[in-house]
Formats: sequence, C-alpha cells, structure tokens
Amino acid sequence: MPALALSVSRVPGLALLLIAVTLPAVLPALSAPHLSAQQHSAQRKKLPKPRQLDAGVSWQRDPATGELNAASAAGDASSPAARAATPAIRVTSQIVPVTCGVFHADGTAITDLKRTDFRIYEDGVEQKVAYFAVGTEPASVAMVIDASPSVLRDSNEMKRAALALVDGLASADQVAVVDFSAHTYLQADFSSDRELIRRGVDRVDVRQLLGDVGGSNIYQAVYLTAAKVFLGGREGRKAIVLLTDGQDSGLGLTLDPATSRPRPGQPNNRLTFEDLARALAAADIQVFAVSTENRPKIMTADWLASHQDSSLLLSDAGKSGVPAYTLYLAELVRRSGGQLYFLRDSATLADIFRRIAQRIGAEYTLGYYPEESPPVHAGWHRLRVEVAGHPGATIVHRAAYYAPAVAQ
Repeated sequence: MPALALSVSRVPGLALLLIAVTLPAVLPALSAPHLSAQQHSAQRKKLPKPRQLDAGVSWQRDPATGELNAASAAGDASSPAARAATPAIRVTSQIVPVTCGVFHADGTAITDLKRTDFRIYEDGVEQKVAYFAVGTEPASVAMVIDASPSVLRDSNEMKRAALALVDGLASADQVAVVDFSAHTYLQADFSSDRELIRRGVDRVDVRQLLGDVGGSNIYQAVYLTAAKVFLGGREGRKAIVLLTDGQDSGLGLTLDPATSRPRPGQPNNRLTFEDLARALAAADIQVFAVSTENRPKIMTADWLASHQDSSLLLSDAGKSGVPAYTLYLAELVRRSGGQLYFLRDSATLADIFRRIAQRIGAEYTLGYYPEESPPVHAGWHRLRVEVAGHPGATIVHRAAYYAPAVAQ
C-alpha cells in the first residue's frame, strides 16, 4: 500500500519531538535478582525525554514532479531523517487502501458487513476489492494536541479528553501522543501500553510551551506526524485526532484558495496545505479534528455532508461567513475521510473523544490495485464506495486518493 518515505531536516518555525520508547537492558536484570518485579515494570515503562524532530529540516520541491522533498542536515546520519534522505513521498506498492464507516440513518454504525457487500469505484470505474478488514483489527491513532497559549483555558479538559480517547480505543490499538505550539513534540511513540500512553498525555503542558514563540504551526505538526510518527509502513487503519482552535500561523492561509498551493513568484521550497493533503491521502491517514472554537452557523452536519465530494476552498468561500481557520480544518477532514467536531457542541470534550473512538472501532478497510502503473497513475483520483442491501446507509470515506509522482 502507498507509504511515506520522508527525510526531514529543517522546517522554519516548527519542531517535532519523536519519542522512541526504549526498553531497559535485560542483562542487568539477570545479574540482579534482588530487584523486585515492580521495579522492573517501572523501568520498562520509563519514557525517555521528548525529542525534537524538525530541528535541521529543509524543504525542496522537485521541479520535475512538483512533489515536496525534505533533506536532513549534514552530520546527523544517526537520525531517522537522515536514514530516509530520499524523495519525500514515494509509491512503494500499487494497492490503494480506503478506510470507510457505514452508518444507519440514526447514526449508529453498521458492523456486520462482508467483502461482497462493498463496491468501490475509482474515477467512475468499478475496481475489484483485493483486501478487506474489519474494525476488530488494530488501528494506529496519533493524538495531536494544540499546546499553544491560545488554548490555555481548555488545556486541562484537553488532557482529560485525551485519556478518554485512550480508554475508549480497543486494547490492541496503538496510540501515539504529539503536542505542538511553534514547535512540535512527540511525547510518546506508538504503543499499546496504556500506562506509557497516559504518561505521554501527562507531559502535554501548555505552560511549558509559553516560551515557544513563533506562532502555532498546526498543519506542519500534522504533516510531520504523518511523515515521522507513521513512517515505516504501518498497516491497517490509521488516524490522527487533532485537537486545536485551528488558528495556524505557519502557512499563511486565507480564504483565497491560491494560498493553499505553491504560489508563483514566491519561494517554492515551503510546505503548503496541498502538500499536507497529498501526504495524508497517499498514506490513507484519516483526520478527526476537534475545534475549540464555536461552530459557524452555516456549518451544520447536513451542510458538511453536502460538500463531501467537492472542495470547500472555492473563490466565493468568503460569502459563507466561515472563518478561514475553520474552513481549512473542515477541508482537511473532508479530504481525509474523517470528521469535524466542535467542543462547544458537546457537554464535555471527553464525550467527543469517546465518539471518535467508537467511530474508529467500527470502520472497514478496503483495498484494490489500479490497473495503470504509478508513473501514469500519478495525481488525484476520485473514490466512491457503495454498500449493497443498505440503500439508506451513509458511507463516509475520503473523496479521493493521491498517487505521488516519482521522478524517472
């Protein structure tokens, strides 16, 4: 299935800390029988210090393919970024994974479907379902939590909600914890050890990042989570749960759709919203975003559903009255096949996170092989999934997938 292969060096104004959870050496334990089992357990669950991943990251856009590449700083050959110092995004397999949820009219999930119940179409042409998995298989979920000063008032509730998500996921699901302000930190790498994950959540502290000046780099944090935390070809369902106010200061996004793409006359070697959307689509990573801002009046569930198959970033977007920072969150969710929630709509943030956990636990993953080769197949391709025998069902999945171009 498509995978990300990024090499990361210097990203202006952003930092990501990757935590590689390491087990203590076992040899001392063999030579020290007087240590208690409780002491050994505490050693195994010790988290190393957070590691900043964006230090020394620089971006370069391939003039032949238009794909964004990242290069590692010299002298850091031991870093994961240096070990992946080739094109930023590469197709390593032709299989196209499509994660989807199927729901009754009342919103409850339909969980008893089989491979033969599904029909999948690429650009209007039916494809053969070559892979099928149900939600009982483990998922990989990265929690990306805004720790910038603008969310200080909600920070404690955010942490409680994150723990509710951990508790709501299946025990075999792998969870990672990321927080960010101007820089981004992976507080705990993927693990099914709930104690380790809870310790990672405990380390999310807005007050510690009050001196992390330079704005709130939301979309760079999500991009690097996809590129670094999910790096290595994780199988099965993949999701990012993003908790933020949506007010990104890194990409210069406005209601003008042109600000989401590389712009003529401006430096090409910079991350854009379009690059982020491509990266998520290439790896089939869903985004479930929870906004701490108020829901715009027009942005009802029905309104969002009516725009599932068309971009929200239109030339007349300003007429909707939706702030740019909320519109881009909605577009990110739409493209990735996730869902947008608003904190003020629910009694507690924990309630929302429990619903997200239930949604992830009830999903299906389909896979098919496009007939064309990747060089011909590069670019965006529309997706449609149908379910036989359930004419009133709502099917939620990403609207398109992206096949990255590979220079010849």
